[in-house]
Amino acid sequence: MKIAIASGKGGTGKTTVAVNFAAYLESLGKSVSFTDCDVEEPNAHFFLNPELSEEKDEFLPVPAIDEEKCIGESCKKCIELCRFKSLIWMVDSVLSFSELCHGCGLCELACPADAISDGKRLIGTTSTGKAGNIDFSRGLLRIGEAMSPPLIKAVKDISPRAEINILDCPPGTSCPVVESIDDTDFVVLVTEPTPFGLHDLNLAVQLMQTLNMPCGVVINRAGMGDDRVEKYLAEKNVPLLGSLPHSREAASRYSEGNLLYENIPGFKDEFAKIWSSIQEHVSGAQ
Repeated sequence: MKIAIASGKGGTGKTTVAVNFAAYLESLGKSVSFTDCDVEEPNAHFFLNPELSEEKDEFLPVPAIDEEKCIGESCKKCIELCRFKSLIWMVDSVLSFSELCHGCGLCELACPADAISDGKRLIGTTSTGKAGNIDFSRGLLRIGEAMSPPLIKAVKDISPRAEINILDCPPGTSCPVVESIDDTDFVVLVTEPTPFGLHDLNLAVQLMQTLNMPCGVVINRAGMGDDRVEKYLAEKNVPLLGSLPHSREAASRYSEGNLLYENIPGFKDEFAKIWSSIQEHVSGAQ
């Protein structure tokens, strides 16, 4: 089973839920794999403390133009077909902007002169390891790199398969999230009981509905705000999987990089409830 942990905005406690949920399931004797897909700012390792392997460089294929083979201005097929405007005609040659390239390979396929071959651009690094009995994978995006989805895909590809696979997604509702939740069985949306939390939860729910992805919601820091999130979920018929109570002790332990499910009253019971609810919804959808 692949379970993605996502949120419409940063700061809701998405990673808190992800790492504690993984550790809780491992404590039940489950085979667990954890993939940190938040490659722009991975931080799950601060809480699970894995022993990581050496980082591996990851590359995106980009076009390398052979100017001697290129038939030039009479063709321009590669420029016309590039949806991302990463190729232009300048000073009697094809100029490539590799930072804009998505690595789709269409230009190479379309070139009648076989003048385009695979170059490569470093996009970041990946690494794997073990956090106790949990298989752990993460990526780290290269500073200055604009596109994270290719690296997210690379991290998912190297992640070991287990009985339960937890994916800690980037925040938001854009392309990195879509790549992260692709091919998962269920998405847990983490929110907070505030106007900002509800606003961005609504965006995340709309994304799940557009992609036809089964999802449920966990309210973090419950009791801090009001009941507008519960009313919204009832109105939209979105399942509430569980609520983690607002706790100063939880915030203090979190800031020290500690797991919470065994140490904060009520947390373990809520994670048991969340797991039970996910199983019900996944089995019901099959």
